[in-house]
Amino acid sequence: METGKNCSRQPEVLWAQRSDKVYLTVSLPDAKDISVTPEAAGLFAFSAVGAQGESFSFSLHLYGNIVPQACKTNIGLRNILCSIQKEQKSWWPRLLKSEEKPAPYIKVDWNKWCDEDDEESSDVALDDDFAYAGGEDDESSDDGGMLYLPDLEKARGN
Repeated sequence: METGKNCSRQPEVLWAQRSDKVYLTVSLPDAKDISVTPEAAGLFAFSAVGAQGESFSFSLHLYGNIVPQACKTNIGLRNILCSIQKEQKSWWPRLLKSEEKPAPYIKVDWNKWCDEDDEESSDVALDDDFAYAGGEDDESSDDGGMLYLPDLEKARGN
């Protein structure tokens, strides 16, 4: 179940999954003091300070267990991308362990979503988003060198 601290707000969180990973995109431009804490039991905590100095935080109790040391974070100028490694390769029926409707700030990321049948063809593009983390040869752009689906389709000539 997701909870936020009393004096903080929740940023918009978009999610998508593959059989082995969950992808979270936290929409928070110019964030500072970013903290991402994944725990093996499926707990995922996020906190950051926004551009105006306001606190943002949320915690999620994910549907299944995860591998914290294999989770990656890529911080861009507009978004924070989190790749969360599932402990067991399987498709989760939902993001959260709770069967209740998720909080309104959690939405499906239709740009990254794919069905189980389409998984193989779209994995490479999502993993490329995390290849830039910590790289020194990034091109400077608003999105920290990350490509989104329309850009990928243009790059592939589709």
